[in-house]
Amino acid sequence: MAFAYRNGTLCAEQVPLEDIARRFGTPCYVYSRAAIEGAYGEFAQALHGRDAMLCYSVKANSNLAVLALLARLGAGFDIVSGGELARVLAAGGDPRKILFSGVGKTKDEIRLALEKNIYCINLESAAELERVAAVARELGRRAPVAFRVNPDVDARTHPYISTGLRENKFGVAHRDAERLYAKAAAMPALEVIGIGCHIGSQLVDPAPLAAAVERLAALAGRIEAAGIRLRHLDLGGGIGIRYRDETPRPVREFVAGALAALGDRRGSVIFDPGRSMVGNAGVLLTRVEYVKPGEPRNFLVVDAAMNDLVRPALYDAWHEVRTVREPESGAPGTVYDIVGPICETGDFLAKDRALTAREGDLLAVMSSGAYAMSMASNYNSRPRAAEVMVQGRAAELVRARESAEQLFALERIPG
Repeated sequence: MAFAYRNGTLCAEQVPLEDIARRFGTPCYVYSRAAIEGAYGEFAQALHGRDAMLCYSVKANSNLAVLALLARLGAGFDIVSGGELARVLAAGGDPRKILFSGVGKTKDEIRLALEKNIYCINLESAAELERVAAVARELGRRAPVAFRVNPDVDARTHPYISTGLRENKFGVAHRDAERLYAKAAAMPALEVIGIGCHIGSQLVDPAPLAAAVERLAALAGRIEAAGIRLRHLDLGGGIGIRYRDETPRPVREFVAGALAALGDRRGSVIFDPGRSMVGNAGVLLTRVEYVKPGEPRNFLVVDAAMNDLVRPALYDAWHEVRTVREPESGAPGTVYDIVGPICETGDFLAKDRALTAREGDLLAVMSSGAYAMSMASNYNSRPRAAEVMVQGRAAELVRARESAEQLFALERIPG
């Protein structure tokens, strides 16, 4: 296991989290290289023998060390901004393995993507079709494109991370896809190379993904029958992880179900995993500043906050919290809400947790490898936390803690 108790202390691989707190301070994010490699290996094994590309969803965790590790393993990347494109290239990612998704691409972002010769731009509206074609004409290039098609399949997940229903902002409507493909194919500035979908995040059952893929494959067949060749089918991602009591099926079952839904189609496929690649490969390490007993609630006030991990406040998400010192067997603990110092009632990391903890103790907020640092902010002028990568017995700083001066380094007082 990437995070386990050894000699009474919670460790990242072979490194005690106490040592990491001593060296790098708290709060900090700690990532296990072995866990990331293992998650990538699960996908690679499930896709063995298939013409396939894994495009890691950068929004889940965009640290350069994480991106560089995945690039060395052979991953491509699914990006949603010009900033993510710059990160991937800085980390050594291959531009010919980059998909550019997202509903709001600017002209400058599209221009940059074409100049860097990325693999594909995923179109998400008729208006974007026109914009990409116009930028491509300006550059004298043909833009490689695919449409993200909204299959109107219920992912059965949290409504904020469900993306495949017709009322969601993502993708083009299934009923409009054939017309839009015909239009795109007739535009000299565009090269239509694929089709894709993505129905949501934190999927625990393969059935909705398989249903979406089956619908996508049928649509792809009709588009190809009209004379438009599709080089790939992008089947999306969104495979969930265990935070609390979820029981997501193994990655191999999601992959097998999706491939089976393609029927006898043998063309190239793309998967876009994010959370399932890094979510359980990281923890948020924090220290108890105050123990605050009260009526009706007791609080542990820690030095991490909602600006470090917004998921509990945003989604009412549940993260396991462990004491870094292994609790004594049978110790009942006290029920606490674990809160940060930010001036918001919604600033909590966990509620109603039975823990044995006192001032100065270290806590690990588990499953913080995805949508933690990548969604962090400087609210209340709080510097963002450090990031540490562990490999075996070695721990290396992969992002320094921000300083207070860096928070306002770009600001100017007029006059």
